[in-house]
Amino acid sequence: MREFNVTGTCIPEENYMVDITNKLEQIKVLVDKKRYFTINRGRQYGKTTTLSRLRPFLADEYTVVSLSFEGFDEEEFANAGVFSQKLIGRIVDALLLTKETEEYRES
Repeated sequence: MREFNVTGTCIPEENYMVDITNKLEQIKVLVDKKRYFTINRGRQYGKTTTLSRLRPFLADEYTVVSLSFEGFDEEEFANAGVFSQKLIGRIVDALLLTKETEEYRES
């Protein structure tokens, strides 16, 4: 039985939620055109849910990686060299978790 979720990512099979397919299609148009975009709203507007649904929506055509700046401290943001090294490390870690990397390792 579905229920309302106000604490995190909504799962369509478990939670009541609006159909965001149209929103995902609009985002894909921006991705296809190589455009930057932001997802910013207040609390409980579906940002995390949108991002979680976007990954499988794009995965057939794109390598999708997730990055977070959580855990970076003030010094890492203040020092470009330190920030660059930390960011590259996060990108490498994220790429190692992709399906494409797993397929490459198996071949």
